Amino acid sequence: MRRMKIRIVPHRRRREQRTDYKMRLRLLKSGKPRLVVRLSGRSVTCQIILHDSKGDRTIASATAFELKKHGWKGHTGNLPAAYLTGYLCGQKAKGKIREAVLDMGLHTSVKGSRIYAALKGVLDSGIQVPHSEDILPSEERIKGSHIFEYAESLKKEKPQEYEKRFSAYLKGSLAPEDLARHFEEIKAKLSK
Repeated sequence: MRRMKIRIVPHRRRREQRTDYKMRLRLLKSGKPRLVVRLSGRSVTCQIILHDSKGDRTIASATAFELKKHGWKGHTGNLPAAYLTGYLCGQKAKGKIREAVLDMGLHTSVKGSRIYAALKGVLDSGIQVPHSEDILPSEERIKGSHIFEYAESLKKEKPQEYEKRFSAYLKGSLAPEDLARHFEEIKAKLSK
């Protein structure tokens, strides 16, 4: 009789490509809380999670939709919203922890992306996270100047397209040109 090779079935979350267990183990071995940043098209979620043998424990959590409660009128899935979400999460965890490690999950590391904008928000709130300075987005992009520049060029060249693309901003009584000022107001509110 021929012997069959034994096939080991991976964990369900690994099969679904939702968890990289080797990377998770490396993060847990550090012994530090994890700054977990997860992205979707419309939102950013930041959590600071402490590993426990009984199960992970969430120390602080913030989503971009919470920014609406603080007066944010802009889109909740862009770079300024990611920064403010990270800043809000860092403010919530300020007295509880001093340092953490970044857990990006299965997201690809792209210099200056929303993940690193959220990281910059956490860093600016006073929590230390090991990182390289060159991966963080510039201050202009964090404040939304790239959105303003795009809106301005679109307004001159294609006014109808401008109305279509920025209809949510205009409906929420926030012109893309005022995004940097609005960003500073919300950041000041979160600092209190």
